[in-house]
Amino acid sequence: MGELGGEKRQFGHRARLALSPAGNLLIDEQAHAARTVWNCLHAWWQMMPRDQRTLANADAAIRQARKEIDFLAVLPAQAAQAVLKTYFQAWKNCWDGRAEAPNFKGRFRSVMSVDIPQGRDLQIKRVHRRWGMASIPKVGRVRFRWTKDLPVGKLANRQNRITGARLVKDGLGWHIAFRVQTLESKPKPRTGPEIGIDAGVNLPLALSDGNHQDHGRAPRLPDGSADRDKWLNTMEKSKLWRLERRAAQRKTHR
Repeated sequence: MGELGGEKRQFGHRARLALSPAGNLLIDEQAHAARTVWNCLHAWWQMMPRDQRTLANADAAIRQARKEIDFLAVLPAQAAQAVLKTYFQAWKNCWDGRAEAPNFKGRFRSVMSVDIPQGRDLQIKRVHRRWGMASIPKVGRVRFRWTKDLPVGKLANRQNRITGARLVKDGLGWHIAFRVQTLESKPKPRTGPEIGIDAGVNLPLALSDGNHQDHGRAPRLPDGSADRDKWLNTMEKSKLWRLERRAAQRKTHR
């Protein structure tokens, strides 16, 4: 529950990154390093006795590995800590019966990803109507497609903010998935009677109190049929018109 009587809501927003060839290569290297850290953790887990499989011992092992293996240094320390927390959470999910036991990650059968746990490290700024800028650790400032308003700058506060992000690669390239936390007003409890609703086609809404909602006196179309799109918004009406036109053209040319 928030301070203003609202409730916290967390959701994700994914945007495409506009990377240079050098930036793309840097994030690729970080993703491979993150996968290697996971595999090293799993090998360490299998070798260690049960009483020594603790978070502190695993953290010490990761720090030692990042000192001895050069290419692991490309992965930011906080991203390595996120791999550690995710690995231990995977075992907890397994013990609780929610998932299978974690295993080694293969190069070609696992999704390339890098976690950015701290939202303050991103330093997000909107620079254009369609573009924003974010700071990627050990990569620098990167542009991303601005397709949704985000709580940044003066809009960001303790209740509405970006708590972190995750870099994910798919067939279209690298994307950034923001973790957004917002405070929404909690709806007031309804004091009136409860009503059951049944949605249909001929009768759009049938209410349990008998107050049914029908299509009403719908205007007639040029072909003589009733206009049944009374309940549709502008976009839905436009889509329905295109589909009906396509169906009429196909029927004519048969």
